[in-house]
Amino acid sequence: MAYSMQVNDEKIAKACMKDIDLSYKKAAVVMDAIRGMPLLKAEEYLEEVIEKKRPIPFKKYNTGVGHKPGGVIGKYPVKAAQMILKLLRNVENNAENKGLDKEKLVIIHAKADKGAVLKRRAPRGRWRYNNLVLAHIEVIVREV
Repeated sequence: MAYSMQVNDEKIAKACMKDIDLSYKKAAVVMDAIRGMPLLKAEEYLEEVIEKKRPIPFKKYNTGVGHKPGGVIGKYPVKAAQMILKLLRNVENNAENKGLDKEKLVIIHAKADKGAVLKRRAPRGRWRYNNLVLAHIEVIVREV
C-alpha cells in the first residue's frame, strides 16, 4: 500500500481507508483540524463532534457555512468524524501491536483525497447521472 508520506522510522504506525463513501471535502477539513494533535486528544475531540458539542472549524470549503457557539465558522460533520475516529482507533491498535505507547502518540500526517467517481442514474427514470465521489483517508502517528 502506498502512502503519500514516506517515513522510515521504527516509532511510527500507519492506517488508511480507500474508496469509502464519504465527502472528501468534509474529511479534509476534519483532517486539518486533528493534524498535529496527540492521538487520544484527537479521539476525544471527534467524539465531541459526533455528540455535537464542539464544531469543526471550516477554514476551506466554507462558502455559506454559518457560525457556531464560540464564534467559530464551522459545522458538525458527524459521518466524517465517525469514519475518521474508526481510522484513529485502527492506527492506535496498529501502534499497540508494534509495542508503542499510546499516550505518547502524535498525529504527524493526516490526509483526505478524492477517490473513484461512480456514475449513478438519477432517481425516477431521469436521463441524467449523479456522480458519487468516494474518498481516501490516511493517518500516520509517531511516538514522541
